[in-house]
Amino acid sequence: MVLSSCSLTWTSPSLSHKLNLPHPNRLLRNSATSSFNNVCCSMESTSSSESKSLRRPLLLGIGALAANLQPTKLLFADEIPDRYRAFVDPIDGYSYIYPSDWKEFDFRAHDSAFKDRYLQLQNVRVRFIPTEKKDIRDLGPMEEVATFLVKHRYSAPNQIPTIYDMQERTIDGKHYYTFEYIIESRNYATASFTTLAIGNGRSYTLIVGANERRWKKVRNQLKVVADSFRLIDI
Repeated sequence: MVLSSCSLTWTSPSLSHKLNLPHPNRLLRNSATSSFNNVCCSMESTSSSESKSLRRPLLLGIGALAANLQPTKLLFADEIPDRYRAFVDPIDGYSYIYPSDWKEFDFRAHDSAFKDRYLQLQNVRVRFIPTEKKDIRDLGPMEEVATFLVKHRYSAPNQIPTIYDMQERTIDGKHYYTFEYIIESRNYATASFTTLAIGNGRSYTLIVGANERRWKKVRNQLKVVADSFRLIDI
């Protein structure tokens, strides 16, 4: 890949199509298918063909970032909060930010994932599947979608799910559902945010969470991640 201050030019198909962008301060230093149930169920399934591409961090100048990402109205470098990094996938059509001290890892059946270096349950991951739906609202009201997923897809029969908050956001004409919930098991509990969106003929799911015992401490930090998810037109 050849990088310049105004353009990105592909020169090798073996290079990753994903951009892992640090906070600007570090840049300076480092230079429902036919029915609702079927659609919701499909959010938790994916084909093995969605294998991950090799990702390589790219150090971009502010000019390159603005010139190439401005049409999609992504988070620009100067909008990334301190202590966060941006993950941008212009090929698969999405972006989000995550804590800058997290590291990338493989999470089965997901397109991208990052986790805390020491706390395994503290992580963010994104997956997507094909859909004929055009908008997240096509799945139904947010309350119905969140309740169905948390109770029947994200939790097992022996677990106790509790939903605490739901929010719908509209950004650049695209709609997003975000909800907060806790899933309790006999010996432990996890707390999470999930953000859902539909675009590009795909249904996207971002989940960011942590051990419930740490939730009060990290909730606000992880809410920033959940709210940062954006679709990119492809």
